Amino acid sequence: MIRKLRHKFIGVSVLSVFLVLTVIMSAINILNYSRVVNDSDSVLEVLAEYNDNGEFPRHYDGFKRRKKSGLFDELSPDQSPELPYESRFFTVRVTCGGIVSSVDTGRIAAVDTDTAKEYALQVWEDGGTSGFVSHYRYLKKQDGSDTVIIFLDCRSRLNSFRSFLLYSVAVSLAGMIAVAALVVLLSRMVMKPVQESYEKQKSFITDAGHEIKTPLTIIDADATILEMDCGEDNEWIKDIRAQVARLSSLTKDLIYLSRMEEEKPQVQMIDFPLSDVITETAQSFQSLARVQEKTFTVDVEPMLNLCGDEKAIAQLISILLDNALKYSDEKGTISLRAYAKGRSVCIEVFNTAEKVDTSELGRLFDRFYRADKSRNSQTGGYGIGLSIARAVVEAHRGRITASSADGKSLLITAVLGR
Repeated sequence: MIRKLRHKFIGVSVLSVFLVLTVIMSAINILNYSRVVNDSDSVLEVLAEYNDNGEFPRHYDGFKRRKKSGLFDELSPDQSPELPYESRFFTVRVTCGGIVSSVDTGRIAAVDTDTAKEYALQVWEDGGTSGFVSHYRYLKKQDGSDTVIIFLDCRSRLNSFRSFLLYSVAVSLAGMIAVAALVVLLSRMVMKPVQESYEKQKSFITDAGHEIKTPLTIIDADATILEMDCGEDNEWIKDIRAQVARLSSLTKDLIYLSRMEEEKPQVQMIDFPLSDVITETAQSFQSLARVQEKTFTVDVEPMLNLCGDEKAIAQLISILLDNALKYSDEKGTISLRAYAKGRSVCIEVFNTAEKVDTSELGRLFDRFYRADKSRNSQTGGYGIGLSIARAVVEAHRGRITASSADGKSLLITAVLGR
């Protein structure tokens, strides 16, 4: 239990760091990419709006500008004055019929006329007003019936963005690995108080159980002597013996559960015929189901074998069937099914019920939990049977779950490794 809790703590911690880093890195890189796009679009707008041929103004001081009376007055110095000399672009004029009429590649060396025409026709067919073709950002501008497409070389900006993206991912992964290592190292220290408390609880249950056995044995012996003097029909003596039996059974179950929940439970793993054990255990419940006028069916795949503790598995089947009989509705249906599933064995116990609270299914295997508290006196259980069932399944490297398809039935599935 402590080991599982420690693993969950490590998993939750690492997952939390992963989610936080993912959100932060995603936000930073999205903003970085938006900056690249916005800066490129601003340059393209200057090229498109200032001159029909797509050129920078001669006295350009930046590309943040103010529009006044349809003209651009002096541009603000937010960008470098070297921008006109650093920017590489080319323009293509396309007629309304989709024919390239002119190409200007005088401001770029990496693109020839044929490549420029190919990019322009691709943009023309896509129909968008702006976007990327390869590593060129483009912008369409209407000039009469023709369309002027301006392409800006964003290679350096995109390379910087990609480099930052790779470095940020690498740093994030390194940070995650470092945090995971620290969490693994420190988790033992964090779990130590919980482990000590859990060990004390198990020790208390075991010690108290053994201590309780002695007075219960004495009370039962005294009740037997009193019964000899007062007769077997004395209701008070019968009640004493019934309560002693109840406490003895509860004490035995608590000690067994405490032992089974140890990290290395002492169970004898031997090969045995699982089909025979399930069938024999189920037979003892047939008559009880018949008395209660409930339908009980058994479907066990023949020749199933399992390496495990035969007595513990028999107790598991008894607990599941006893739970199904107690909490099924009047004249309800109960079924037991066992079959091979790959390298595992699946055991399913189904029963109909008046009402099943699906929100409480995860608590069915908790100690002393009862789904139907109003029937405690009728069922006579203690609320630890399914806890023992879970301990037995986990000791056999398996898992047990509870589900309800319609809120009026319960299916408990135990998967055991072979």
